[in-house]
Amino acid sequence: MPVAGTPFDFTKSKAIGKRIRDSHEQIVIGQGYDHNFVLNRADPNDKNMMLAAQVREPSSGRSLRILTTEPGIQFYSGNFLDGTLVGTSGKVYRQTDGFALETQHYPDSPNQLNFPSTVLRPGEVYETTTIYKFSK
Repeated sequence: MPVAGTPFDFTKSKAIGKRIRDSHEQIVIGQGYDHNFVLNRADPNDKNMMLAAQVREPSSGRSLRILTTEPGIQFYSGNFLDGTLVGTSGKVYRQTDGFALETQHYPDSPNQLNFPSTVLRPGEVYETTTIYKFSK
């Protein structure tokens, strides 16, 4: 689905949490983000590396760039962190205190003929590359 004007529109830089409590049906159902984003490739079967996501933490200046050969990226915003997990620094992790970006195929690929195939036959080799580049 098109993302323009929705809480899923990350085509321009914005804070992840800006619309995480939005009334959009998909945000409500997932209690935040837990969605696969289709990468903007002319050919979804293209295996060339492309920039999938870029994240910057403004106070520290840390940044992350994710490049991949995969056709999609799953964005999960820690929707079910419930305060029972405590980090090594003693910080309690609550709902939406973290996030994950996972490159992958589309979740329903086996059932959708127009999605890039996830079928791997005996003797075939599956290769994928994802690069996580951190900088400051």
